[in-house]
Amino acid sequence: MTMAAIVETRGLVKRYGRLTAVKDLDLVVEEGTVFGFVGPNGAGKTTTMRILATLLRPTSGEARVAGFSVHKQRRDVRRAIGYMPDFFGIYGDMRVWEYLDFFSACYEIPPDTRRRLVDDLLALVDLSHRRDDYVDALSRGMKQRLCLARALAHDPKVLILDEPASGLDPRARVEIRELLRELQAMGKTIFVSSHILSEIEEVCTHIGIIEAGQLVATGTMEEMRRLIQAHRVLRVGLAGRIDEAQAWLAGQPDVMGVEPVTGNGEGNLEVTFTGDDEALARLLREMVGAGFPVLAFREQAGDLEDVFMRLTKGVVS
Repeated sequence: MTMAAIVETRGLVKRYGRLTAVKDLDLVVEEGTVFGFVGPNGAGKTTTMRILATLLRPTSGEARVAGFSVHKQRRDVRRAIGYMPDFFGIYGDMRVWEYLDFFSACYEIPPDTRRRLVDDLLALVDLSHRRDDYVDALSRGMKQRLCLARALAHDPKVLILDEPASGLDPRARVEIRELLRELQAMGKTIFVSSHILSEIEEVCTHIGIIEAGQLVATGTMEEMRRLIQAHRVLRVGLAGRIDEAQAWLAGQPDVMGVEPVTGNGEGNLEVTFTGDDEALARLLREMVGAGFPVLAFREQAGDLEDVFMRLTKGVVS
């Protein structure tokens, strides 16, 4: 069943003088999904998110959130979203509960309701035990969770989270990931950017990859994995004759490229291969038959980072 679009852009453009940060961006995020927005630094992720949050006006094009135009219905958009920027402002001299109470009041939530709401939000982000501490006394991970609670104060339909796990230690990243899963289970639509590609892969249902302001791929996680499978990556370890093996492999059917493995990577050669399992078995058999001292021959498990690297290098058409 097709879900309704809750975030949508059409021909979205944002220019800063001669620099075009977003170029004719057409994007659809379906209600109830966790949409990962992935791209290198300067790709246009934050600019797009700020436009959706009504903090920037696009140069041209249209964007709608929860059915409201970011041009004409800015106040309605702001009530429909919870926005967490990559660099968030906090009031360190407030107590934790006061911080949430203040922002709840900004959304005109009545005092009696605010008291219950603050308790619920603190429980959701596991900060109830720190409610009377000053915000400045919290760790970075706790501050991230507190700002996420702030974004939830008015019960928004859509969460726009720019790098929510940035700068966090591994334990804090796990806590943020689990919190996002819980929020999805509550029916929230989550639009999240990150450079931590493994984190995106674990929590997201859909992915969009952006480079130089343009969307180069979008789809479900399953569709992204099919992109990986179109180009298999093999690692070949050899006891010698590495240069000869590289030249030999480059001339074999279904081999798109052969590169030496740099750094501490396993094996000596990385092979990009498009054949099926039968062709892969034949390649190994013929390589051994040609007298090459093969010590290791295995396929690399594909993940989102593989898709990202190939698409942003223009390898996948």
